[in-house]
Parts: sequence; C-alpha cells; structure tokens
Amino acid sequence: MSGPNPRVSLSNTTLYREFQAEREEILRHKWFESEKAGRDVGFEFALTDWNLKHRSAWRRHRHQTLNTGS
Repeated sequence: MSGPNPRVSLSNTTLYREFQAEREEILRHKWFESEKAGRDVGFEFALTDWNLKHRSAWRRHRHQTLNTGS
C-alpha cells in the first residue's frame, strides 16, 4: 500500500476551497472582534466564537449562493 500521490494538487479540490473560504471568514471575524476588544483576541477564540455564532448561517448562505450562481 502506498501513500498519497504527491502529484495530486489539493488546492483545486472543493474541500480545500471550502476550507480556504471558511478560514477567511474566521480571520475576518478575528479582526472585527479584536477591533471591538481593543486587542488581539487570538485565532482560537475567533475560531470558536465564529463556529458557535456564525458558521451554520454562513454555510447555508454559501451553499445557496454556490448552487444558484448568484
């Protein structure tokens, strides 16, 4: 049994594109929350906070937008 093929680029996969889009939203959330707090809240806080407060709605909206092309 061999390992993953190093010639296969993951950067063009749907999974990776979704990961990148979600990461951008988390970083945007981190910036907003840090501005509100007057200090860097850190990636872990932003990740957890965004997941709890925004992820479900963001994913629903993103999938609707991607499926309708708007």
